[in-house]
Amino acid sequence: MSILETIHGPRDLDRLTERELDQLAAEVRAFLVANVAKTGGHLGPNLGVVETTIAIHRVFDSPRDAIVFDTGHQSYVHKLLTGRQDFSRLRQRGGLAGYPQRSESEHDIVESSHASSSLSWADGISRAFEMTGQNDRHVVAVVGDGALTGGMTWEALNNISDDNNRRLIIIVNDNGRSYAPTIGGMARFLNTVRTRRGYRNLYLSSRKAFDKLGSPGQSLYRGVRGGLHGFLSRISNNESLYSNLDIKYIGPVHGHDIGAMEEALRQAKNYGAPVIVHAITQKGRGYEPALRDAADQFHAVGQIDPETGEALESSTAPSWTGVFADEIVALAEKNPKLVGITAAMLRPTGLHKFAERFPDRVHDVGIAEQHAATSAAGLAFGGLHPVVAIYATFINRAFDQVLMDVALHKAGVTFVLDRAGVTGPDGPSHHGIWDLAILQVVPNIRLAAPRDGSRFREELAEAVAVDDAPTVLRFPKGNVQPDIPAIRRLEDGVDVLRESDSKDVLLVTVGPMADLGLKVADRLAAQGIGATVVDPRWVVPVPRSILSLAADHRIVVTIEDGIRVGGIGTRVRQDLREAGIDTAVDELGLPDAFIDHATRSQILDDAGLTPQKIARDLVAQVLGSRIPIARPLPADEPAEGVEAKKRRA
Repeated sequence: MSILETIHGPRDLDRLTERELDQLAAEVRAFLVANVAKTGGHLGPNLGVVETTIAIHRVFDSPRDAIVFDTGHQSYVHKLLTGRQDFSRLRQRGGLAGYPQRSESEHDIVESSHASSSLSWADGISRAFEMTGQNDRHVVAVVGDGALTGGMTWEALNNISDDNNRRLIIIVNDNGRSYAPTIGGMARFLNTVRTRRGYRNLYLSSRKAFDKLGSPGQSLYRGVRGGLHGFLSRISNNESLYSNLDIKYIGPVHGHDIGAMEEALRQAKNYGAPVIVHAITQKGRGYEPALRDAADQFHAVGQIDPETGEALESSTAPSWTGVFADEIVALAEKNPKLVGITAAMLRPTGLHKFAERFPDRVHDVGIAEQHAATSAAGLAFGGLHPVVAIYATFINRAFDQVLMDVALHKAGVTFVLDRAGVTGPDGPSHHGIWDLAILQVVPNIRLAAPRDGSRFREELAEAVAVDDAPTVLRFPKGNVQPDIPAIRRLEDGVDVLRESDSKDVLLVTVGPMADLGLKVADRLAAQGIGATVVDPRWVVPVPRSILSLAADHRIVVTIEDGIRVGGIGTRVRQDLREAGIDTAVDELGLPDAFIDHATRSQILDDAGLTPQKIARDLVAQVLGSRIPIARPLPADEPAEGVEAKKRRA
C-alpha cells in the first residue's frame, strides 16, 4: 500500500517521518499526473503546491482552522489530503469538483474560483473568530501571486493591517505566474525577491553546509531557518513591500521543502497576529512536459498522454477563441485605433496574436477586471477603441465600471466575452450565464451573439465601429460550428434562417442556439406546424423586425443559453407589450440557479433545451393545452374585438 492510500484525513500526516513525507509528495505528483491526464483539469498549479499543502495540513488543524484557497484550482492536493482520492470523475457529473465545494467536505470553505477574494474571506472569518471568543482558531489564506494583482486583495490587506490581534496567516504561493507569467509592479518586486543572487547563494550554501552533517545537521538547519529568513529579509529589503502594512513577513521560503515550510508556518502560527509567509514555488513541479510548456505550464489540460503530455483529443475545427485571435489582428491591421486589454489571460482569450503583432497596443492589467473596464473608458476618451477580452463569468465583477465609467460617458469600448453560456466542467462560478441579464440593463449598450464564425467576423467589425456606446460580443467555449446560411437578411440586420407558409411559431434564437432552433423547426414541420427561425445577430436592443414578425405569428419562443430571469426573452416580451403586440412569448433558457459541473449537453438537457422537449411543448401550446397558449388561427378566431384580445393576452 502506498503512503497516499493511508491518508484519510490531515491528522494521518502527523505520524509520517521526513523521508515518508517526501515519498508522499512524490506519490501525490504521480497520482495527479496519472489521474488528471484521464479527465483533464488544472494540473500545473497543483503540481506546484504539493509540499506547501502538506506543510499546511501538518501545522494547522483543518477544519477547525479555516483554510481558504485563492484561487480554488490549486486545491487538488488539499482534496487528496482530506480523504478525497477518487479522481476518476474529476469535473464530471457525480464526481469531484475542480474547485473546493462545501457539499464534498467540511474542509472546503470558499467555493468561488474568482481570484483575489480570499483575503476578504479571511478577514471576515478571523474577525468572527475573534468576536465570538474562538481565539484558538486560525485562518489560513493560500494566495497565488497572480491574485495579488487584484485590487480586492489590497483592500483586504488594508483592513487586516488595521487590526493586528487576529490569528491570520497569508501564504503567498509565488511561482511567477497566474495563468501566464504574472505582470505588473507587484510581479516585478516578487521576481527580484525570487531571483536575488544574495538570497539564493546564501540559502543554498547554508543548506549544503548543514546537509554535510547528516540528519542532526538537517534538523539544526530547520531550527535556524526562521532566523535566516528574517536576516535575509532585512539585508535584502524584502520586507519593504509590506512594511507600511504593519504585517509580519516571513520569507522567502522554499515552497518545495516541507520542513522549511513547516518551520515558517509554525512561526507564523505562534506569532498571534497576521503574518505573510512568502513561499517560492514552481508551477508544474516534477513533471517535465509541464515545465517545457512555455505558454502556461499545463495550467489547465484536457485528456493527455501522461508520459508525453501530448493531447489525446485533437480537432481541426477552429475554436471561437481562435477565430477571435485571427480576426482582431486583421481588424487592427486596418484600424490603428484598436487596442487590446486582458485581465491576466492573454492567450486564453485570444489576444496573444494581437500582442505579438502589435506589442505596444495590448495591455495586460492583471487580475483586475474592474480596472480593465475603467482604463478602457480612459483609452476611449483619448481617441482609441479598446477591445476588452475576458471570460463571460468575469464581466460580473466589472458591472459598475461598465455602467458608470463606460456607458454613462458614452465611451466606445468593445467587450469580447469568451466562454459565454454553459462552460461545463468548471462548475457554478465559471458558467457564463449571467452576462445577458446583467448587461442589458445598461443604457445604450449593444449586445451581439454570433451563431457561427462568419457572423462572428461580421459582428466584431460592426462592434468596433461603434464609438459612442459600449458594445458586447459573446461566444461559447469550444469549437465553432459550421456556418449556418441565412435565407435572407432583413433591413435591420436580422437573419431569417427558416420560413414556412404557415406562420405558427416564431423561434428567436440567440447565437449558437440557432442550430437548436432549426432542429425544433424540423420536428414541428413533421407535425404540420409551420415555424420561422430567426437570428437577431444583435440581440439588444431588440431589432424592430423581430416585433413585426412576432405580430404575424401565433406564438414567439426565445431560446438562449443565459438565465431566463431578465434574459433576452424577457426583453422581447416587454418590447412586444410596449408596441401593443399581444402574441404570447415563451422564454426558454437556463434557471436562475448555481449549476454544478457537468457536460454542456447534460446541463442543457436538464434545462429542457433539447429539440425533443421544446418541440413537444410547442405542439401542446399550438393545440391550446399548454401555457402560454398560441393565438388561434384567424379562421378559428371568435369575433370579440381588439380590446378583448388584448385582455386575453
